[in-house]
Amino acid sequence: MKQQDPKEIFGRRLSQARRMRGMSLRAVAEAIGGKVSYNALHRYECGEMMPGDEVLIAVADVLDKSLDFFFRPFTVELSELRFRKTSGLGAKSEDAIKQQATDFFERYCEIEQVLAVHSSFKDPLGDDRYISIEEAEKAAAKIREAWKLGQDPLPNVIETLEGNGFKIFEVEAPASFDGFSGWADGHPVTVLANWLNQDIPRKRFTSLHEAAHLLVAPHSDLSGKELESFCNRFAGAMLIPADVFTSDLGGFRHRISLEELIDLKRRYGMSIAAIMHRAHDLKLIDASSYRQFCIIRNKRGWRRDEPGKYPGDEKSSRFEQLVLRATAEEQISFDKGAALLNVPLVEFQQTLSEFL
Repeated sequence: MKQQDPKEIFGRRLSQARRMRGMSLRAVAEAIGGKVSYNALHRYECGEMMPGDEVLIAVADVLDKSLDFFFRPFTVELSELRFRKTSGLGAKSEDAIKQQATDFFERYCEIEQVLAVHSSFKDPLGDDRYISIEEAEKAAAKIREAWKLGQDPLPNVIETLEGNGFKIFEVEAPASFDGFSGWADGHPVTVLANWLNQDIPRKRFTSLHEAAHLLVAPHSDLSGKELESFCNRFAGAMLIPADVFTSDLGGFRHRISLEELIDLKRRYGMSIAAIMHRAHDLKLIDASSYRQFCIIRNKRGWRRDEPGKYPGDEKSSRFEQLVLRATAEEQISFDKGAALLNVPLVEFQQTLSEFL
């Protein structure tokens, strides 16, 4: 890898850190309180010169970053990004999320290099091509087989994806953002909004929808709404395989009771709305029954808070466990471990002490 100029590294890190916080250079200059001018910050960011220690510490404090952050070489570039969002997410917020994700996946790759462990990804779909939305069932079945998942409910979608080469990052984000998918250092990556933890079935579905974009994109020419529909159907098929769902419902149904739907939600970690949509996709209910359900759902306010609870949880823990392992085995210092996890040193030491 080509040696990176320290001034260029600092300049790019300065740009990244302020964009992560949604700040302009002028805002940074004002927050520092006269220690450095806008023009000087601009020259730093362009890689033309380096700040002295006093300015460097002030910049790090304002941008809430460790000094180590500003001198870490760039190793990861996000590519082929697909945002899952509403029109309410502005360009500045989108850029901030991208920069936070880039920083996280760089730290993730760094700790893997320290420990000489790598999450390998192998395309499970081989030479298959998918040209219709209905073929999402076939894609999900093949992936379940390749990943040895059987036909049982997925106890933890995040762990399943991480165990098969995906890297997952959860980010503080507005309600207008669900997630995005892309590639980093040759690995499929997914970024999920932290607020999805308030609705675990939705988080599970979103995780699989984003995974579908990465898994299927090389195997299909579908785009736009058709691709979104394919990814939705794939997510549903991964959560409840067609044969299992048909057996659970007992075939075609004229009506499905709320108690049955709540039980299916509890067992499969899938929202009632997604369950009914899947029943309609598989022709286990007719269009009239599905429309009636949608009317009832809107009337009773189930879009915001539907009945039933899913008892499972969905957390990404692999990155944190790798950092704790490297620190416990003295392959990195406590300071480095705290910097990688982006937490205060005291908090990191307390976390690690619980494992010793």
